[in-house]
Amino acid sequence: MQDVMIITQEDSSEVLTVNQKTGVTNMKKLSVLSALVAILVFLLSIQSFAQPGMKWSGSGGWGPKSQYGRTYNPATVESLGGEVINVEKFVPGKRMSYGIHLTLKTDRETISIHLGPAWYLENQDIKIEAGDRIEVKGSRIIYAGKPAIIAAKVKKSNEILTLRDENGFPVWAGWRRR
Repeated sequence: MQDVMIITQEDSSEVLTVNQKTGVTNMKKLSVLSALVAILVFLLSIQSFAQPGMKWSGSGGWGPKSQYGRTYNPATVESLGGEVINVEKFVPGKRMSYGIHLTLKTDRETISIHLGPAWYLENQDIKIEAGDRIEVKGSRIIYAGKPAIIAAKVKKSNEILTLRDENGFPVWAGWRRR
């Protein structure tokens, strides 16, 4: 885009005007292009902060209205105690972020206890490990054909980890309460 002009002394003011207009047009194009690049960089940087498997809703599939979240039934709540055999990560359903469950050996049975999303549990002060003696209150469900408990509260010594309210509403979703 190169203009060739013959400039005479009489036409010099007109040539200056033409060059200014061309410069303004190029500056507008450059500004629009810069804005588009900035928006693209911003959107890509936001995406990079999201954890794999996480949804923008913030629950990672662990919300109260998710298919998994609806399995909690206040009518089947019970309490049991025993020794933690192991603590593992697991993904309870499609399109969910991973969670934490433990295997609890009681006097009557060995049962899987589903605690909640790892992103929530990893930020709690109470840590549960194999060998710990705990008490659990939660909803008994059938998961993958076997009995399991979706925990609402876990007590270790004198510490209590609250995971759900009496209706099964997860504490990690509390800021969006109904």
